[in-house]
Amino acid sequence: MEVLGDYTILKELGNGAFGTVYLAEHRFIKKVFVLKILPEDVTHESGFIRRFSQAIAKIAALDHPNIVKIHNVSFADDKYFIVTDPIIDSYQDTISLEKYLERPNLEDRKEKILREIAGALDFAHEKGVFHGGLKLSNILMNGDQIILTDFGMSRLIGEGYSFLKICTELSKAFLPQIQMASEKLVRQARDFIHSFAFLAPEQKLLDGTVVDERSDTYAFGILSYFLFTGKIPEGHYAPISNSAKNWDLFIERCLQPSPHARPQQLLLAMNTSLNVKTLTHLSDIEEVVENTQQMAFEFQAMPEKMAQLKPMILPREIARPEYETDPGAIFQRDLLVSPYTPIATEIKEIEPLLTAMSVIPGGHYTRGSTEGARDEIPRHVVQLSSFALDIHPVTNEQFVRFLEVMGGEKDQNNNDIIRLKDARIKRNGNKLTIEAGYAKHPVIGVTWYGASAYAKWVGKRLPSEAEWEAAASSGKENNVFPTGTDIDRTQANYFSTDTTPVMSYPANRFELYDMAGNVYEWCQDWYAYNYYDASSLEPENPKGPQQGVYRCLRGGCWKSLREDLRCSHRHRNNPGAVNSTYGFRCAADVTS
Repeated sequence: MEVLGDYTILKELGNGAFGTVYLAEHRFIKKVFVLKILPEDVTHESGFIRRFSQAIAKIAALDHPNIVKIHNVSFADDKYFIVTDPIIDSYQDTISLEKYLERPNLEDRKEKILREIAGALDFAHEKGVFHGGLKLSNILMNGDQIILTDFGMSRLIGEGYSFLKICTELSKAFLPQIQMASEKLVRQARDFIHSFAFLAPEQKLLDGTVVDERSDTYAFGILSYFLFTGKIPEGHYAPISNSAKNWDLFIERCLQPSPHARPQQLLLAMNTSLNVKTLTHLSDIEEVVENTQQMAFEFQAMPEKMAQLKPMILPREIARPEYETDPGAIFQRDLLVSPYTPIATEIKEIEPLLTAMSVIPGGHYTRGSTEGARDEIPRHVVQLSSFALDIHPVTNEQFVRFLEVMGGEKDQNNNDIIRLKDARIKRNGNKLTIEAGYAKHPVIGVTWYGASAYAKWVGKRLPSEAEWEAAASSGKENNVFPTGTDIDRTQANYFSTDTTPVMSYPANRFELYDMAGNVYEWCQDWYAYNYYDASSLEPENPKGPQQGVYRCLRGGCWKSLREDLRCSHRHRNNPGAVNSTYGFRCAADVTS
């Protein structure tokens, strides 16, 4: 083929599951482009035109420096093809990321490469487009700049077709004569093997399971591991060694089998995961094992050593007993009042289990609703300073440590901290235990006093109502729920029979989990049904009324109806009230 429509074909650049790619020159404007010709067995399928017209407009509208620009979509000679910028070198060849990584001294550049790719994916996801087929061969280099190609092609062509195409080509790679295959066939086989490895579990089911942007998160986890090790993670893969940052934690979050457990925003997840300290290096683990083995050897040798160290009884002179001169003195009573000696209390050195926090940037946020209850009116804009918020509610295993430090269920003002009969924490004598299976569930039965005291113990505070609502809505004015304009029971725990472990459902755009459902969360503010009338006149960092009877709660709970999960929905109760649906999370100020 020498001519296709208005383009003169210069050379073939490659072919894959998404079609054949050519370098071509426009016959009239004499400018070089890349043409991706879509597979004919797909374009002739009855539903292709409808699927193509729905998807291609969004893909072509993407305007990002790390995403290849689509200039045109054409039809000629019974072929559909897409026209994009040429990402080629001076020899008119493409340089994939895999080939680029063969260069020396790239260790310091790998994190920057991943951040560029993550930024491009986050941008596309925000626009409602996901890649669906991220792999090494469609990440190209324009000098030192990353360029992503084939964006949205799997959805445009059809996820099922893409997967079957990969499997078909993969089978060809293992022909009996593979040992005598050409270098090109071997290279193609490796490319198809990589393509299969980068697919998320839900993309391999072929049972109608909905595939969305979280498949890109899985592929990004595979890519991250490959960049640092040169290998594809399989089964119980080895951790990344010689890394000062916790890439293992980030990769583990990306490679969760359930799409709901993967982070939604890659850059934010990288920032919150890479600096978490954990025991990840094999040398550290081996040192612990060696010490344990040495202790075991010493323990085995202990009887012999103890026999050698058996004490000898030395002869000693037996002294004669001394007799009491006044035996009746022990029956005489001292009539003086003895001084009061307070009972010594043991000071327990218990370290808290801290929750990771997400930083919510300062700015203007909309709060309230025009269609909600009377206490949500009027809808107005507030100005908030930057703050940080726990990514999930405080759990039973975190709160039980606080109770150990407090030594009881009341604070120094005799206010109830928690009522254990409404909680999953139980006391047997002086010992506190958590009901089996509930360690990772949010703590319940906590009063406002208990939530506030815990926050002070860990050096934090409770969020204001305005901060909580801004974080729940992800700063988006049209987000009725933390999940967007709608919500269902795959996205939050509500209208249910019990709490669920924290982080069981997807996070919102600020990487915050359980902002809807599971437990109501105490806020710092006093409650007043008409407070928004005043808040709209004092919009800068509103802290609620100066006094009141009730404190505010937000977010709905496991018993709630769907309506209670709205970002603007307000709930309230006495600060000493306890309930099996009340929990909390902590906030902190952020200094720039």
